[in-house]
Amino acid sequence: MSLLTPLSFVFFTALVGVITYFLTRGDQHDTSDGYFLAGRTLTGGYIAGSLMLTNLSTEQLVGLNGAAFSDGICVMAWEVIAACSLVIMGLYFLPKYLKSGIATVPEFLEKRFDERTRTITSLIFIVAYAGILLPIILYTGATGLNGILDMKTVTGLQNETATLWFTVWLIGIIGSLYAIFGGLRTVAVSDTINGFGLLVGGILIAYLGLQAVSPEGPVAAFETLREAHPEKFNSLGGAKQSVPFSTLFTGVLLLNLFYWSTNQQIIQRTFGASSLKEGQKGVLLAGCLKVLAPIILVLPGIIAFHLYGADPDFKGDHAYGTLVRNVLPDALAGFFAAVMVGAILSSFNSALNSTATLFSLGVYQHMLHPDASEQRVIWAGKVFGCVIAVASMTVAPLLAGQDSIFGYLQKMNGLYFIPIFSVMLIGLLTRRVPAAAANVALIVGFAAISVGYFVPVVSKWLADHIHDFHFLGAVFAALIVLMLLIGQISPRETPWEQQDAGAVDLTPWPLAKPCGAALVLFVLGLYVYFADTSILGQ
Repeated sequence: MSLLTPLSFVFFTALVGVITYFLTRGDQHDTSDGYFLAGRTLTGGYIAGSLMLTNLSTEQLVGLNGAAFSDGICVMAWEVIAACSLVIMGLYFLPKYLKSGIATVPEFLEKRFDERTRTITSLIFIVAYAGILLPIILYTGATGLNGILDMKTVTGLQNETATLWFTVWLIGIIGSLYAIFGGLRTVAVSDTINGFGLLVGGILIAYLGLQAVSPEGPVAAFETLREAHPEKFNSLGGAKQSVPFSTLFTGVLLLNLFYWSTNQQIIQRTFGASSLKEGQKGVLLAGCLKVLAPIILVLPGIIAFHLYGADPDFKGDHAYGTLVRNVLPDALAGFFAAVMVGAILSSFNSALNSTATLFSLGVYQHMLHPDASEQRVIWAGKVFGCVIAVASMTVAPLLAGQDSIFGYLQKMNGLYFIPIFSVMLIGLLTRRVPAAAANVALIVGFAAISVGYFVPVVSKWLADHIHDFHFLGAVFAALIVLMLLIGQISPRETPWEQQDAGAVDLTPWPLAKPCGAALVLFVLGLYVYFADTSILGQ
């Protein structure tokens, strides 16, 4: 490896830190709104950039391109369906959230239901982020960085385990500095800078990959790929592929809707919008970027299949890293590694910031010390963030024994995605369903999915008869019916009325609905253009 690679990596990583410092050095971090919600000053560009880079990390770059290597463009569902989910977020969920002036999703559920609902959801989020999400982000990030930069050689460590521990702690410490001591605006600004770099670097990888397929240009290379591998360009997934077409209407849709409209880690930056208009701009701009994301997250996997697929021992999860190493010059490899670290840090520091927010406002202030000053609440969040960061950095290297870290993450996500989203949807769409229904649904949903995943007899039966995503859809439907039934038997005494907290200007963006409609139509057109319905009968 050329010396240019680590030098360019250090240069670009330091550059992001310096720019972020100068842009945020005057921010106020001594109030809850200032620290947790960026003082409600985020504009559309920062929101879009932060949403995108919080979502993009090594599990997407490596995992989704690996899936595309095996299954082709049908895996683009995880990206383009997200655009439709962001339209729903911008037009329906976001106005409700900003009207209530909330900082966390559990806080909204308390306003709609009761304190127990807030407590249960706060604890579920904290446990999920601290025990599942943060360690996986660190582990996959360290693994990806080790592959691109060859950290074993750079550090001089001869033991792979020691290299993994070093890289995990390096990423964790840098990410913690942003999240714990900088607050949400620092996270959003660094996300936006890194997001631009990731966009440029990701497109460059796709372009250079197409050049490797055909020196006549990207269009000719794309046609070469379609002619050589037509089965890879069917937008409709078959029954034996990772995203069967039918699952787009059950588990895939539900997981996307939760992720982009209810997941605290993702949507916290929208709570910091300076107005509904800016919030909708940011959310819908992120939706536009998501429909372009397959260029970065799917196309390179198909290119790798064309270049390396003849080797029967070549694994899909190695597709992206191999392509990056083979097509990028040494200096640009360092730049892209820096951008990758930015993506990793973004996911880590956003999840850590959200965990600290949930603890400070949902546990420390709400449950333990209701009279605590804002400075004390922020201090508690920083201390808790440090503890969680150290715990995550300790647990992350231990995940090396997992057979499929991506599959493990998806299963764990289902445990809390489905119950919380079902409760949020009922809370928004009904006015008489009581708090007891929501609390029962949270517990029953978590327990039902746990049984389906981890009780051997049940999990085997489900594996033989129903796809995992259809199982999640069935649980979701059952929870909706359960809550509506309880609402009929024992409704609230008075209908729920949402109050305007007056936190921000709620005037909508005039172009929000036209942009949303255009995005949905584009997604439908994309599916129709690449659809080969013959696979549905197989």
